[in-house]
Amino acid sequence: MLSFTEELLLLLLDEEGGTAAAAPSSAVACAFAGAVLMDLAFANRIDTDPATLFVVDRTPTGNPALDRVLARIGGLEEAADARSWIAALSEREARIARDRATVSLVRRGILRLPENSFHWVFGARGSAVAERAARRDVRLRVGDALFSGDIPAPRDAALIGLADACGMLGGLFPDRDMEACRPRIETLRAMELIAREIPGAISDIENGVRHLAAEYRRTSR
Repeated sequence: MLSFTEELLLLLLDEEGGTAAAAPSSAVACAFAGAVLMDLAFANRIDTDPATLFVVDRTPTGNPALDRVLARIGGLEEAADARSWIAALSEREARIARDRATVSLVRRGILRLPENSFHWVFGARGSAVAERAARRDVRLRVGDALFSGDIPAPRDAALIGLADACGMLGGLFPDRDMEACRPRIETLRAMELIAREIPGAISDIENGVRHLAAEYRRTSR
């Protein structure tokens, strides 16, 4: 199973290796910070209450990028909420997680880098090409969850909430009227099956990404 950071990465790439979803770099950084926290939430390592994001299990996940963040959250003496953590992680940890996700996808043969390439710069056209079947699978799952009445897997619903929170869905599906899909998006965000699996955490992470991305968009104008 791919991580949220890996699936978010695939969603953002178009078939030529550029970015498919038009979103400011600050919003993308927030999205990757949120993806790291979602991975930890679904791994039952963190949870939230109305004022705090906290560790419930310090056992390493085996994913170096996630375990860096897990240790950082667990080592903080002062309490902080999900929004504060997303802001803090978007500065550096989100980039590390994104880069590690890139390496992981390359090793699996899902991403392909140009020959003699030692670095992968996000957003550079032609810098990385996703294996079409893997990229198509992620988009099909997201599209099916959005445009059908079927009940999606909790992870797919959470991924949609994350992409929507940073304004990426319009770029992913430019031929669709995303405003008309708003009721469906809100239904997915409120689905009981997600709340049962990860009480509170996913909603708090999505809201944190949503508020920060909106704030960054306002300040960048």
